[in-house]
Amino acid sequence: MITQQTIQQILSRIDIVEIVGGFVRLKKRGANYMGLCPFHNEKSPSFTVSPVKEIYKCFGCGRSGNAISFLMEHEKYSYVEALRWLANKYNVEVEETEISVEQKQQNQVAESLYIINGFAQKYFSDVLLNKEEGQDIALSYLKHRGFNENIINKFQLGYCLEEKDAFAKTALAAQYNSEFLQKSGLVIVRDDKTFDNYRGRIIFPIHNQTGKVIGFGARIIKTNDRAPKYINTPENEIYIKSKILYGSYFARQAIDKNDECLLVEGYTDVISLHQAGIENVVASGGTSLTTDQLRLVKKYTNNLTIIYDGDSAGVKAALRGLDMALEEGLNVKLVLIPDKEDPDSYVNKVGADAFRNFIADNKKDFILFQLEVSLKDAGTDSTKKATVVNQVAETIAKINKAEDFTKQQDYIRQCSQLLKIEETGLHTLVNKFIRERISKQENKLQAEEIKIFDDQQTENSFADDESFNLLFKDEMHERAMVRSLIEFGLKEWDEKNKVADYIFGESIDHDMIDNKKLVRILQTYKNWYDEGMEPTSKTFLYQEDQELSTLVVSIMDFPYEISPNWKEHFEGKINTREDLYKEEVFSTLNYLKLRKIKRLIDENQKDLEKNHSAEEQIMLIETHQHLKNMERDLVHNLGTVIVK
Repeated sequence: MITQQTIQQILSRIDIVEIVGGFVRLKKRGANYMGLCPFHNEKSPSFTVSPVKEIYKCFGCGRSGNAISFLMEHEKYSYVEALRWLANKYNVEVEETEISVEQKQQNQVAESLYIINGFAQKYFSDVLLNKEEGQDIALSYLKHRGFNENIINKFQLGYCLEEKDAFAKTALAAQYNSEFLQKSGLVIVRDDKTFDNYRGRIIFPIHNQTGKVIGFGARIIKTNDRAPKYINTPENEIYIKSKILYGSYFARQAIDKNDECLLVEGYTDVISLHQAGIENVVASGGTSLTTDQLRLVKKYTNNLTIIYDGDSAGVKAALRGLDMALEEGLNVKLVLIPDKEDPDSYVNKVGADAFRNFIADNKKDFILFQLEVSLKDAGTDSTKKATVVNQVAETIAKINKAEDFTKQQDYIRQCSQLLKIEETGLHTLVNKFIRERISKQENKLQAEEIKIFDDQQTENSFADDESFNLLFKDEMHERAMVRSLIEFGLKEWDEKNKVADYIFGESIDHDMIDNKKLVRILQTYKNWYDEGMEPTSKTFLYQEDQELSTLVVSIMDFPYEISPNWKEHFEGKINTREDLYKEEVFSTLNYLKLRKIKRLIDENQKDLEKNHSAEEQIMLIETHQHLKNMERDLVHNLGTVIVK
């Protein structure tokens, strides 16, 4: 865990305009900055960054957040990864809380491997571009394959000399640890002598989500029947093959924008498509898809299109992992490249536009394609056909999201036609597999149902006879009060108290706030304040709890602002929210009090309509009068200030 002291050092240096401006071209517009939204395609800028509030918002697609959430959304970092990125940018030394000896040792090994891989990547790239052997053998080969130097530099391709220990000698001379060099897979040791593992091969660095090199793929150039075509890094502390998709670091933004991930098999497929301008593409590395890889795709999009060779091996490779993809809620399509081509050769043959059109026109539904292949293999064998029926029913049963119910029913209809069986029979079989799955997850589902019920009850408790507009108005005043606390809580209220003291001194009951998420913010602020902290918007914005951070961003959304041009047309000072903060706090707080009194009056009125003793009736009448007097006083007070 990164220490709070380190986090505070990072947060104190954050400049959201500088950070966002590193990814988006921003122009100053009044007090804010504007640019084209990086999260959706647009021609007119609607993406706004506020340096004062340290938040951004796109008025086109609705995305909003702070500097850290921008990195998490745009770069697909975790919270900790975003903090480390910022620490590196602002030269903040990262201190971590006490961890176990084993964890500390593992972290040290991981960091050593990152350093060694970074050194190796630079070495191999230098050999490829600047050494005679690299230029004559590897660079000429890559250029013959159609790769230009821009794409070679982008993917940091390299070459390992044929000399048996050229890299090893260089790394050891630079005092890199021999044990870690072996663990990285870059060298091997035989008879106490260190040799290069990738000699005579083109090197494909493999990057993690922050751009660090975690491993390598090494492709042989010369024909050698005894040597494998590719050698990959062995699994270690930072390289776990089942969790990696080659090219995801370079593809993440394009996938997000296109809302589709293209999955191919090999490194060169990815690079060729990128060079052609098709950048929303990653590679599985020729292995069966894993749950971790599918979840990596789902971070960016729900739409996965698998592009493989049209031969039988390519078809079988594409079909592996289908059920897992369905369970992860991905919409999966399949495209098979024709004429014994692969994506690399086909895009070079037909060009980028024709390739895009081919993909768009030849997407096949994964389930139906799998069924067609299985039926073809089964032929007229009734036993094999029965197995196919069970397999497809089990596959359809894994489409388990409520919003996909119609899709599931459509699959049952289409598959029953292909299988030439009764639709009701297949429906019954699908339901059988669904019941089996539900029985295994019964406890989990019961817990979820209870939560859903509680949420519905909470929402229903807000419903009354008031119109939607009144409810919306109530919500806006609740948000305004919480916003006032966050922005002005540490400002002076009177000689003895701050705004936060005044607000909490007014004894805000939780039942005064309908939106219970706002209650959570109030309680969190109060806890921090009581502990001696001085909470600001930054304290909330940069919380690891992204739900809390996102809620505060939405509360602090961009209000209407005074145009700087007004000064040219009007004399005198124009009051801002900063000048009128006391009036804002007073009015929003009193509005909530007024609303509570109105509700108490309604409850008391309903009670008056019931049968009571004379004493009870008098007490209820006196209560009603007292509440009406309070209501009149509050209305009078509210009329003397500007209600925001």
